[in-house]
Amino acid sequence: MQNSRAESASSGNNPSGLKPSDVRYRLRRTIDRLMTIVVSMGGISVIIAVSLIFFYLLAVVFPLFKGVNVEHVSDYVFDSAAEHLLQLGVEERGEIVMFLTTRGGLKFVDTQEHHILAQEHLPVPDGTRLVSGIMVDESDGLSAVGLSDGTILVYRPRYKLEYINNQRHIRPEVEYPLGRQTLSSGSDRSLDQFALRVEDSRAKLAAFNEETSTLLVRSFEKKRRYLGDEGTFAPVSDHSITLDRSPQFLRMSLDQRFLYAISDDGMTDVFDLASGAPKLWHQVDLTPGGSRISAVKLLTGGISLIVGTSEGGLSQWFPVRSEGEARLTHIRDFAVMGDAAITSLSTEARRKGFAAFDAQGRMGVYNATAQRQMLVRQLDDGAVKHSALAPRGDFALITSSTGAHFYSIHNPYPEVSWRSLWGKVWYEGYAEPTYTWQSSAATVGHEPKYSLMPLSFGTLKAAFYAMLFALPLSIMGAVCTAYFLAPRLRSVIKPTIEIMEALPTVILGFLAGLWLAPFAENYLPGIFLILVVLPLVIVAGGFIWSRFPKAIRHRVGPGWEAGLLLLPIIVAIWVCVKLSLPIEQALFNGNMPHWIEYNLGIGYDQRSALVVGLMMGFAVIPTIFSISEDAVFGVPKHLSMGSLALGATPWQTITRVVMPTALPGIFSAVMIGLGRAVGETMIVLMATGNTPVMNMNIFEGMRTLSANIAVEMPESEVGSTHYRVLFLAGLVLFSFTFAINTLAEMIRQRLRKKYAGI
Repeated sequence: MQNSRAESASSGNNPSGLKPSDVRYRLRRTIDRLMTIVVSMGGISVIIAVSLIFFYLLAVVFPLFKGVNVEHVSDYVFDSAAEHLLQLGVEERGEIVMFLTTRGGLKFVDTQEHHILAQEHLPVPDGTRLVSGIMVDESDGLSAVGLSDGTILVYRPRYKLEYINNQRHIRPEVEYPLGRQTLSSGSDRSLDQFALRVEDSRAKLAAFNEETSTLLVRSFEKKRRYLGDEGTFAPVSDHSITLDRSPQFLRMSLDQRFLYAISDDGMTDVFDLASGAPKLWHQVDLTPGGSRISAVKLLTGGISLIVGTSEGGLSQWFPVRSEGEARLTHIRDFAVMGDAAITSLSTEARRKGFAAFDAQGRMGVYNATAQRQMLVRQLDDGAVKHSALAPRGDFALITSSTGAHFYSIHNPYPEVSWRSLWGKVWYEGYAEPTYTWQSSAATVGHEPKYSLMPLSFGTLKAAFYAMLFALPLSIMGAVCTAYFLAPRLRSVIKPTIEIMEALPTVILGFLAGLWLAPFAENYLPGIFLILVVLPLVIVAGGFIWSRFPKAIRHRVGPGWEAGLLLLPIIVAIWVCVKLSLPIEQALFNGNMPHWIEYNLGIGYDQRSALVVGLMMGFAVIPTIFSISEDAVFGVPKHLSMGSLALGATPWQTITRVVMPTALPGIFSAVMIGLGRAVGETMIVLMATGNTPVMNMNIFEGMRTLSANIAVEMPESEVGSTHYRVLFLAGLVLFSFTFAINTLAEMIRQRLRKKYAGI
């Protein structure tokens, strides 16, 4: 009766009839399922986040490799019998085009409405006519025309932005920087070919007198009569030289140093104008294959010559200094558009790009630095006579037998190619092709250098020296801590080293740059002495301890012997530092960095790979140590006990049993540490000179991918080539670390299978 009443009472309190153990089981199972879902969602979220980062980087980088688009905008028809076009121009935004006729009339035409915005007649003396025209300086639109009486007139189109009734208007006008008077070349003959450069208060003019076969060079200086006077350019020197052949083209470098007299057969006389008088420097053939020269243009910056031939060839030449002399050197050839003659060349004012036009109406868009042909398109059925590009290269104006035609060009990133990113490039002013990163400069004709090779090399160099310092200490320390130390000592050392990983890298970089770098320079012999002496002290200390009587050795408990080495290590380091200065005085004339630089021919920087290796290795040690120690400590004890029981020594047990079993974990630790070293930013940023050089010299610095992004990203223009190349550097770094981790996981799995039977 009592049992039945108890059961009825129990059933009344638990209507479901489940036992408490069943309820707990179902609760645990529900929690397990819930946590499985949460953990799975977390893992999937990590994968999605990493994938989104990758695709975002890819989306920013992808436009760098998109093709070039050209669209026809409008046409302009002229009466060729009444108007012969001499020069063309395009306003920077592509809203206005300019036409200069041989009669001296300038017309500014709106590209949308096609109506004439302004007209002006150049102040040409009566009885003279325009026979030639050149672009003096592409960067500011300075132009000049040659007259039939041997004089020149310099002018500059200006486009002033105005707001009238809250409406934007562009007002074209013409300036005369050298005055409205013409400048005499020293000859009264028609100036079919001439070259002019204007710089501040001086100018230099070169012209060829065909009647006397004489090259005339006249220098001008600005004379001011009183304070505030704008002044006028007056000739200060005249020089002439007789030429063996008539040049078809005259081109002068922007710095007024070199003059190129180019004949149609390709033979070129290079004159040095540094002393004022033209001095024949050397002769060079621009067409070794026998082609005829049909077009020549100086790239922006006035250093490089772009040469077009009668067979459609295109090549780049610029002076290269070798053995104290500068010689005009063939640099590169560009892909041809066809076999028709190049009839016109136009260059961009902001970049090292140009457009070539041939006798069959084709246009090719090129970039000199990238050695890249980005587009070939048929524009017209006839030969292109004249052409002009907008300063940014995004608009083109051409003339042919059918009139004038205006085009829009979408070409935002011409400087990037596989060659410019990963290959050697021969840059202007360099003696040979190099890997160079230099994204900006103060010069007008700067040639961007976006090679990722020195940055990738610097990343690997920094990681190499960091791992060279960290691997022996971290792995050997992990083995010692996990296998040889007493449990109480291990419980102190392991957390202490792991806490080191929490140190902010900016603090480590600060210490490296402001303390370690000067210390290493002042005590360089002592640092190398420490690296040699310290292992010997540790081995000698262990050997000496092994020779102590057993009565003494047994007083130190098992696993506490390592503590006895602390004092010898500290004393050895102190002695090495104290001996540094005497050794430097005796062997290196009191200055080891100076001795290394001048006796060995090795460059030395205070903030170098040595400093980075020491400090970044210090930062990587906790990561490698912690994972390696766990791997060694996790080896089943019965394996090591069995090995010792069978007569193996502790060293044999470590090397043949424990280490092979723990090898997958140790390898993972090394690869994770390598990934940390590759991606490190602040230490490298603060402890090196951030110079993108390519050498393994431990006494020189480097620039890494991550440090370069940190330095230059805040200053890059959003959407620019520089901006996207920095994202490309991030994508390379991301891909590199991803490849390292993937390879590490594959090798780790193979090692696990290989040593699973131990």
